[in-house]
Amino acid sequence: MSGVAGGYGAGAGFALIVVLFILLIIVGAAYVW
Repeated sequence: MSGVAGGYGAGAGFALIVVLFILLIIVGAAYVW
């Protein structure tokens, strides 16, 4: 990853992290409930 893609690469990575974080919260809530 040399960063040539620019905003698209960073945006895709950020979106992926956000999705994984949301899934983690959902799974955690499922275990709590």
